[in-house]
Amino acid sequence: MIIKVLGPGCANCHSLERVTREAVDALELEATIVKVEDYPTIVGYGVMATPALVVDEQVVVSGRVPTAAQVRELLAAAAG
Repeated sequence: MIIKVLGPGCANCHSLERVTREAVDALELEATIVKVEDYPTIVGYGVMATPALVVDEQVVVSGRVPTAAQVRELLAAAAG
């Protein structure tokens, strides 16, 4: 699983990265987490509001920081 955290490096982006890492650890997933700060790449995903979370090239959250429980649910569903 490849997870991307999209955002310019603001506090919300760091929060999303933190809760994502916590969720991956809690679910014991094998995942690569990548931070994407390049605006053209972010816009390429159709994201107009950051932070955003992309799981296996699908945008699952945009414009807000979900709770750790919400991220766990999203990742569990994506893992099948």
